[in-house]
Amino acid sequence: MLKKMDRWLLLLTLVLFAIGLVMVFSASNVAAFMRYSASPYRFVAKQALFLAISFVCALFIIRINTKTYSVLSWPGMIAIIGLLAFVLIYGKTTNHATSWIMIGPFSFQPSEFLKVIMIIWMASFYEVKRNKLDSYMTSLFPIFICMIAAILIMLQPDLGTAIIYCSIVMFIFFLAPIDKGIKLKTVGIIVGLVVILGIALLSSGKDLISERQLSRFDFTNPCSEEKFYSDGNQVCNAYIAVNNGGLLGKGLGNSTQKYLYLPEAHTDFIFAIVLEELGLLAGVGILVLYMLVLARIVTISRHSPNNRGAIICYGVAFYIFMHIIVNLMGIFGLIPMTGVPLPFMSYGGSFTLCLVSALTIVQRVAIENKIFEEKGIQ
Repeated sequence: MLKKMDRWLLLLTLVLFAIGLVMVFSASNVAAFMRYSASPYRFVAKQALFLAISFVCALFIIRINTKTYSVLSWPGMIAIIGLLAFVLIYGKTTNHATSWIMIGPFSFQPSEFLKVIMIIWMASFYEVKRNKLDSYMTSLFPIFICMIAAILIMLQPDLGTAIIYCSIVMFIFFLAPIDKGIKLKTVGIIVGLVVILGIALLSSGKDLISERQLSRFDFTNPCSEEKFYSDGNQVCNAYIAVNNGGLLGKGLGNSTQKYLYLPEAHTDFIFAIVLEELGLLAGVGILVLYMLVLARIVTISRHSPNNRGAIICYGVAFYIFMHIIVNLMGIFGLIPMTGVPLPFMSYGGSFTLCLVSALTIVQRVAIENKIFEEKGIQ
């Protein structure tokens, strides 16, 4: 299987994970010592453990044929939707969102796993039902199921995850070989429902999102006097970090903003620390590596002999792309911060396991592409 894997994708992902591990240590060592009175190696050790567990899981995932996903994805979707309901009752609240289930000393975020399972499930569903996609019931069935999960995520409330999740769902829907008339009418129905819902909420006097969430949409001028000590504090400190770094950076480990000025320096704002310590040139280099990873995934999808493999790869590429875009736009103040982790870089167990699993599934598609090529099947 190693010979049949996409070696460029494997090399690129290993390089990015290695960079991420170094940056997690550099960004978290001060906070670990000063805020948690723990070893400076606390977070990097846990991140290394997350990566080790993820790579062990990858050894099992890569052996599973993509045809088997059609069978496994159904119980996976049912289980994860059940966990989303469970987390609303018994979940742990962090940063005003009840999104986590505690398992001993570790936390588990079902909504992260939903993104990957949903990609596999929708790809498998549209492949199995490929001859019935001129039917409204068949074509829209995955949308109805995914809407249930989206509502549960919104109730947590986790707006950032909900936005990315719904974006991936609609991306796969329009990517699938569904009748164009159904796609156009679906867009009209969604727009109509949004308008009706908005009118109903305005008439009832109730808010769709809380006052705290609404205030986050006022994200302009984060360094102004009235915002610096409230909602704009983190973004403004990210600006300071970027400005401190300049072209070549202050040197690895020499960030000043990680001294609790950026409270989430090793998670949401890790790219700001990258720019401060390594500089703009290194930041651009990491973005180039991201583009190369996405290009390799798209290349694998284009060589897939069936819709299932192609949709899985395109879905994973879009999943990674959305996380990159939403995270970086939040850091640079172009959109409100949503707490979305940066792929390969941010600290976090659930997202790391999901990302490695998604990339492993893409590698499985690459392996099957090679097998088809060897057998002469086009």
